[in-house]
Amino acid sequence: MRLALGTVQFGLSYGIANQVGQVSRTAASSILNLALSSGINMLDTAIAYGESEATLGLIGVKAFKIVTKLPPFPSGCDVQEWVFNQISESFLRLNIDSAYGVLLHSPQQLEGPNGAELYRMLQLLKDKGLASKIGISIYSPAELTSLYKKFHLDLVQAPFNLVDRRLLNTGWIRQLKDQGVEIHTRSVFLQGLLLMNRAEIPSKFERWKFIFEKWHSYLKENNISALAASLAYPRSFPEIDKIIIGVESQQQLAQILAASNQLKKIDLPDLSSEDEHFVNPTNWLKL
Repeated sequence: MRLALGTVQFGLSYGIANQVGQVSRTAASSILNLALSSGINMLDTAIAYGESEATLGLIGVKAFKIVTKLPPFPSGCDVQEWVFNQISESFLRLNIDSAYGVLLHSPQQLEGPNGAELYRMLQLLKDKGLASKIGISIYSPAELTSLYKKFHLDLVQAPFNLVDRRLLNTGWIRQLKDQGVEIHTRSVFLQGLLLMNRAEIPSKFERWKFIFEKWHSYLKENNISALAASLAYPRSFPEIDKIIIGVESQQQLAQILAASNQLKKIDLPDLSSEDEHFVNPTNWLKL
């Protein structure tokens, strides 16, 4: 199963299309049960995802492979002490002894004054058996340009969808795979924007209306759901090891699984954009 379950919604009210806010523990438990029974064996979380780790730990996640992320390193701290404290507390919340992956949420810190020590500590987590793989979570492939020359990475998580094709267009998807790096992609639905009805899309995105018009015309003309078409794109790349999906309910996960199981090879529209204001959701608040 190439799908992995993102769990930011378990700890925060997240996503432009979010309709329920933070997922309740009961709903989260139902989601995890369906995920596991459907063959999804990997969960993506982070220390910065509010109550996500604590919720997962209370439900029980030892049947899953866990990928978590370290938050930005605060200045003035001892790197070794900070990393071990963060990981120890994270594992305590998750009720696990080790993780499949530990990533940096702010990989640019590897180029800062504590970068070498921070990377050494990630390696030490591997050496001690606390993490099988170490790596980074990026917002833009541009972050890889200098980091990849200096640090060996086992795992890279990056956004990738019908609109945000930077990982492909820059050649990084092939370069990473050629070097044996595991690739996890997120934002397959562009935070839910690709799944919204045309009339529901916030007015601040009107400058890109030509993309939405092309998208919704394609869906209508081909009689295909936005869900199925969005999933079909990353699934068409064998280089991608895991496609991280986030859901707010068991019903949403069931719909994704159904769409995923019915996928066939289809011609998809070119919605590609290089506009950082659009493809990077961290910039949406400025629109």
